[in-house]
Amino acid sequence: MWELFKAGGWLMLPLLLCSVFTVAITIERMIRLRVKDVLPAQIFVTASDSATEVMQRLQQNPETEQSPLGQILSAGWNGRMQGEKFTRAQMEVVASQEIHHLEKNINFLGTISAVAPLLGLLGTVIGIIESFLTIDVGSNISPTLMIPGISKALITTAMGMVVAIPALIAYRYLQRVVHEHIAQLEQQATLFHAKLFYQKSTHHSS
Repeated sequence: MWELFKAGGWLMLPLLLCSVFTVAITIERMIRLRVKDVLPAQIFVTASDSATEVMQRLQQNPETEQSPLGQILSAGWNGRMQGEKFTRAQMEVVASQEIHHLEKNINFLGTISAVAPLLGLLGTVIGIIESFLTIDVGSNISPTLMIPGISKALITTAMGMVVAIPALIAYRYLQRVVHEHIAQLEQQATLFHAKLFYQKSTHHSS
């Protein structure tokens, strides 16, 4: 393996770094985007819940308050006395912050999936150029002189694909997971907001 790495030349180093970043980001995001951490079942808003019941469950499970759903619901509950528009604005601000945290580093995976093949292609071009330069400079023209350059071209190309394909798969998968979470968060926020002010208006009318 080390011999292959050396044969690939200096471009193998950035490709190796890309592979390390891909693995690290994928593992970190897979852990961070678990459903139980983003949308805890204990505070999930259902059609039969009232806003008060949801907040009671949140207070009974303090660990859920730090989840994205918990943060959004808390923002709505804390701003309810300031009016419907203020509450909606507060929930939207918190939601945008939480979505930003959910998307953290995922775009970097997309960048890696695009850059890795280009690094491999660059290695291919450099390897082929070195092969032809070796023949031009060498006094004895022999096809064997081209072998090191061709090896470098093939190795870097292969390495670029090996890094790019998993990075692209991880990027697409994590993107889909985030979009699903965002859709659920928006649904939960809308439902909670409606229950919050439906209850409030009912209370005033009674």
